[in-house]
Amino acid sequence: MSTLREIQHRWAAAVMHPLTSKDETPRRLHSEAEAIIKPNDRLSSLERLEIYSRSYWFRVLDSLVEDFPGVRAIAGVSEFHAMSRDYLAQHPSTSFTLRNLGSHFVAWLERNQERVHPHEQFALDMARLEWAHIEAFDASQRPTVTPEMWARGGENAELKLQPYIRLVKASYPVDDILLEIREIEDSNRKIANWHRTRLPQLAKSESFIVVHRVDYSVCYRRVEREAFDLLNALHSGAPLGVALDAAFRDSSVPEDQWPTLVQQWFGAWMSLGWFSA
Repeated sequence: MSTLREIQHRWAAAVMHPLTSKDETPRRLHSEAEAIIKPNDRLSSLERLEIYSRSYWFRVLDSLVEDFPGVRAIAGVSEFHAMSRDYLAQHPSTSFTLRNLGSHFVAWLERNQERVHPHEQFALDMARLEWAHIEAFDASQRPTVTPEMWARGGENAELKLQPYIRLVKASYPVDDILLEIREIEDSNRKIANWHRTRLPQLAKSESFIVVHRVDYSVCYRRVEREAFDLLNALHSGAPLGVALDAAFRDSSVPEDQWPTLVQQWFGAWMSLGWFSA
């Protein structure tokens, strides 16, 4: 006799088994369905299983639409639906929360770039921004550095960025484009129209984006390339002096302007609480 735990595992595996192209439970699961669920006077065992299986799959597919609306607009509604099914077949949910469902999506897209041809780089930039948004939303926040602590640090200070900070270097202005896509009513028709008419107009524009949080809302802030390299070096654990060298190593900004720029950057970043004590 099967234990309750064994039945639960079999039930979960059956429910999470990919649906057919017609969103039906595969007929080959008929015997497994009969083994773990009884029929009633209206539905067979397989039909009863299908109710739960469809509910599961429609919910996780909707979750990816909610998490990656930008990639969906770039790929197209139908192709994104097919991509999502293939992704979830390889990376099924293993967490109690849907928040983690797309944690492998960027890596999966890197391995399957032909699915978004000819917009590979655009889609990857967008996926990285959208996952950074999810991480920034619920990552922890630590006490911020005070001006007094900053004054004592000197150039050998090791400044730590807040855990919720994410840095995204993109070949396209994906922050502006994602905000544009989110303003579109979530209908297949309107997304398809954006894909057909707006997507061909978009051009490359290198962007350096800091994804951060203000009053529990995720925000995007564009910074200069030098500022981005400085933040990236600090994020990697470099002391302040080393990070400053990395920021201006190949810069075209005149050297006499560096101190003013750095002062402006750090004034803004500290006011936003980007550094943790």
